[in-house]
Amino acid sequence: MALPPQDERTLPAVVLADLDRQPLDEALGAVQALLDQHGHLVVVSSQAVPHAVTRRLYTIRSLLESDRIALFHPPLPPLGLAVLARQLRQLATCDLSPGVLASAGRLLTHYIHCGALLGSVARLDRVPVGLTSHARSWVPGSQFGVVAHPEPQLVRIGPEAALTGPEFGTWMLVAPGQPPSDWVTATLAEQWGAQGLREVPSPAESATWWGTGKLVEFAAYLPDLSVLYQLVTSVRQGVCHWCGIDVIGDRCVFCSAVPPFHENQITAR
Repeated sequence: MALPPQDERTLPAVVLADLDRQPLDEALGAVQALLDQHGHLVVVSSQAVPHAVTRRLYTIRSLLESDRIALFHPPLPPLGLAVLARQLRQLATCDLSPGVLASAGRLLTHYIHCGALLGSVARLDRVPVGLTSHARSWVPGSQFGVVAHPEPQLVRIGPEAALTGPEFGTWMLVAPGQPPSDWVTATLAEQWGAQGLREVPSPAESATWWGTGKLVEFAAYLPDLSVLYQLVTSVRQGVCHWCGIDVIGDRCVFCSAVPPFHENQITAR
């Protein structure tokens, strides 16, 4: 999921591979070394990774007693998540504080449109699948266009098949596989008005996330660093009342604190 740099400024990714398989002391040492080198750490992981990986991440943060580690598990398919991680790597070159940079992940998630062309939806549980689509998935040669984020969509591929895409200019990233990716690279890219298209290898978690190995994953995203920076800096910033770090949004991504409730606040009932 570590995509190639978008440009020469994009910071390299650090991949915490086999985190749940290596001895705990080795994993602790690796993360501590990253903290010593960089000061803060934003860990972006897929919801499709084994539960043991997620438990190990929380264990490491707890044992290090660190409020400088942000753990982020957004509900994005693997390719969309890889795009988000690269966007954060782009923004890491700008004059953003660690808290604002980490908080930006939640904001930028809303601007990523991602899905897949699937040969079967029989085991798809990330997007609602009707009985008709489920039955048709057993018909040989059936293909389905699915959008998982920001709003679930599912259509059976045919002459009139269409998926609603972003209402702003984006590039499209495609991870080719089986079935052939022609519908994505030609039809869908045109429907969505993609300003450019690039291909990358399929992320390791894609088959698990989508419930099938017969897929072509795609993601539409904002590639321009200046646009990403403007989006992030246009949002009101605050200070976490618990750890004192700058944040955007209503929850600190490092210590998980939310703004304190005051008696004079009006609560909707």
